[in-house]
Amino acid sequence: MRIRVISSRNEILSLNPNEKVVHFAFRPSNKDIFLLVETCPKLEVIQLPRSYIRTVSRAIEMFMEMQKVQLIEGDVWGHRKDINEYYTVPSSVISKMRCMKAEGIPSEKIAEKLAHESKLSPEMISYILNKKDLE
Repeated sequence: MRIRVISSRNEILSLNPNEKVVHFAFRPSNKDIFLLVETCPKLEVIQLPRSYIRTVSRAIEMFMEMQKVQLIEGDVWGHRKDINEYYTVPSSVISKMRCMKAEGIPSEKIAEKLAHESKLSPEMISYILNKKDLE
């Protein structure tokens, strides 16, 4: 699974309209979020660092709910945007998710355990777990 990292508002208009998961590496304004949802109609998740997610307005939260786009807290640790515009979730993490899910371990426990190992947020792990193509 790939997460598109957006490091400036200038990149929003040049995004692939099929993007489903994006991470803002800057503090987006309401206008930036509206533009992103308009540019990427298949968007499912916007991930923001903890300090940025606290500043999101209630109006944007309601807009995201209406658009069925999840707002997730988290970061892409160790990612270098100058090397690749996408952060790829390691296949080893996806494999561990599959194994733990097959063992019948509850999603909450999987998210808690793998959050420490993978440096992904528990919310992002839960999102990945709920994707149909994980099975």
